[in-house]
Amino acid sequence: MIHFSCDIYTLKIVVVLITSLLLFNSCENSIEMVKALGEHKVSIEEGKNIESIMTNGGKTSARLTAPLMLRYQTDTPKVEFPKSLHVDFYDSATTVESQLYASYGRYLENDNKVYLSDSVIVFNRKKDTLWCKELYWDQAMGVYYTDKPVIISQQIPRQKIYGQGLRADQNFKWFTINKIGRMNTGKKSFINIADSIY
Repeated sequence: MIHFSCDIYTLKIVVVLITSLLLFNSCENSIEMVKALGEHKVSIEEGKNIESIMTNGGKTSARLTAPLMLRYQTDTPKVEFPKSLHVDFYDSATTVESQLYASYGRYLENDNKVYLSDSVIVFNRKKDTLWCKELYWDQAMGVYYTDKPVIISQQIPRQKIYGQGLRADQNFKWFTINKIGRMNTGKKSFINIADSIY
């Protein structure tokens, strides 16, 4: 058996040293834990075969369908539709007035806007059709807009318009193209006018 003899002062120093070592080790672990807590982890919710009904004044105004939806819980929440989305827009009699299709969509909740890209197509009952690669849908205003190239085909009058930039209502009843013609787009628009009898 080993016997140590020490006075009170030495015993206090030993206790302080052991306590300091324990605190130092525990502080090291705490710093790592604090760093881990500080890392921002994104939570993702996934939904399949989504159907969302939008109403206005108690009547269905639009119906969105998508095979996959990803909702990201971040400081700026967003919803992605990475495998396409389709929207039917209804008139007051709940008849489909226009339709929208895009290969990709991203809903920006804070802005109440949808960013659409890759094979974006919008068409109405009159068979007027819009094609573009990128389009924004402002749900609050009920309009589409883009500053990218667009192609519009109309049945009456029969015409195909190539343009740069567009603003249109979500039912595609009216549209305004910012720039038209070969000088702006590199492509020539055309219009077919029926022969008239004098």
